[in-house]
Amino acid sequence: MPGWKTAVSLIAASVTLMGLSAPALAGARESGVREGVEEHPCPAPVPAGTTCGYLLVPERRDAYRSDTVRVGFAVRRVDSPAGPPVVFTNGGPGMSSIQLTGTIAAIAPDRDVVVMEQRGGAFSEPRLECPEIVTGALKELTSTGPAKGDMALAARACRARLTSDLRGFRTQEIAADVVELRRTLGYDKWSLFGVGYSTRMMLLAAAMDPEGTASVVLDSYLPESYAVYDEAPAALRSMADRLGVAGRYDQMVRNLNAEPVSLATRDPLTRARVEVSLSGDDVATLLAESVSDPEVLPILPALIDGLADGQTDLLSPLVDAAAATMTGREWGLYYSVQCQDEWPSNQIRSRALFTVFNDATTCAEWRLPASGEEGALTQSPVLVLAGQYDPAIPAEKVRTASEKLPAARFQEFAGVGYGVFEVSDCGRKTIGAFLADPAAPAPCDPAKAPRALVEPGDVHLTPAGYTTTGFPWAVAPLGAFALLSLFQVAGGAITVRRGGLLTLLAGLAGAAFCAVAAWSVWAVSDRVAFTVGIPPIIFWASLLPIAATCLSVVAAFRDRAPGVLILPAATGLIFTAWLIGWVL
Repeated sequence: MPGWKTAVSLIAASVTLMGLSAPALAGARESGVREGVEEHPCPAPVPAGTTCGYLLVPERRDAYRSDTVRVGFAVRRVDSPAGPPVVFTNGGPGMSSIQLTGTIAAIAPDRDVVVMEQRGGAFSEPRLECPEIVTGALKELTSTGPAKGDMALAARACRARLTSDLRGFRTQEIAADVVELRRTLGYDKWSLFGVGYSTRMMLLAAAMDPEGTASVVLDSYLPESYAVYDEAPAALRSMADRLGVAGRYDQMVRNLNAEPVSLATRDPLTRARVEVSLSGDDVATLLAESVSDPEVLPILPALIDGLADGQTDLLSPLVDAAAATMTGREWGLYYSVQCQDEWPSNQIRSRALFTVFNDATTCAEWRLPASGEEGALTQSPVLVLAGQYDPAIPAEKVRTASEKLPAARFQEFAGVGYGVFEVSDCGRKTIGAFLADPAAPAPCDPAKAPRALVEPGDVHLTPAGYTTTGFPWAVAPLGAFALLSLFQVAGGAITVRRGGLLTLLAGLAGAAFCAVAAWSVWAVSDRVAFTVGIPPIIFWASLLPIAATCLSVVAAFRDRAPGVLILPAATGLIFTAWLIGWVL
């Protein structure tokens, strides 16, 4: 149960909200125009019939004459709604939401859907962007030597530039925005839907507004009581254990801590080429940050196995993706929330993971006051979803935390990491069924993974497949070899009685390899496997082009051989070197 301070805080917030929103709602009913709302063009693609705007709210509800902030939102309305609206906010903190309006509308097609930004986010005003943080974090990975201090300098530079009162950018104010938006839009009740961090603020909004809460969906639930930073190393190890590669994960971390790897990527702000140095703990953090990408999770078992064996070039896809996503959140908002609401409740036993190090450094520089306990509970029906491979919090801990919610129902989904609704069709159907009837049984089998894992041994590990996605000309040797193999078959067949047998055999061996390679690639059901490897049969079939090249060389250098036979021999040598030296 919340302490008396929390209860007083919730009551005060509710009274403040009623006082702020009652005039707006009355004016809306009388004139048909919502006070406290500004219309605004939608900043991202949204379904037809969607309108967007800003909710105008105080920067700090506990401060006299506080500045006004504009909180972005989108509303997709239906003609005859089948039930209460659904309001969604993305996680983060600091992730934008409006671009997901279509996804949420597909989950609840027969209801109004409201998608709400977090104050300080990309589609709100002010926007607490912090490019200095991106630069500082990247410098920490590109510089060498002890006590580099790049992150501390970046944190100070960003904090000095932000003019907003950051004490107004915390979970309690964001949750209060949710409540105020319901009242301003004139909805009697609605269902709250959050993912990751926003599960915390949606649960708090439900506690602040019990009469206005029909039900709550908590996807990848992050309980207030869970110490994210302290638990991070154990949560990562738990993910590897569930993937069945815990031992290889440990080996990977040990090896790379002893001998870090350097990889080239691009600065997400300047697009300049940079080289980052990653230790084992850095790579572990990179894996955790990548799990929310549905293209990354399936390859993790094979990837970790290869990294444990020293195949560090397999990291390039993750490094490139991580650099690009560093600009996907507003870091000023992220640290405003984390340093007030999350950081103070952690003891910080280790700063080895670079996310923990960066956050520790920034919070120490920003020195924001701790928000205090929320202790939010709700009597409304709650659906709690957890991914089997969530890197932030193991599913069993989510289950335990959900048992403290009086009317909660827990469901784990196989083959999913963070953000069940984004990657699992069964997850979306389960949410839709719950919104229609909280007592409805699951409409599908959550134990069926949406994609199969790429296990060690399923592929021959190589970065060649990923490289060719950005540079298709890299496969030019294969095309030349295939074409000349067909010419050898045709020419050898015509001249078989005049010494063309070797040429015919070389062409048949080369064509057979190309056919096996094409068939094996075509037979792969999930193309994401090519990010880390190729079908193993290609490795064994490589004997065919070696044989073809040997036959071509013999045919080219026999007595009175036509000079044109030098071409397939040279092509075979180049292709064999390319295949064995780079692809395999």
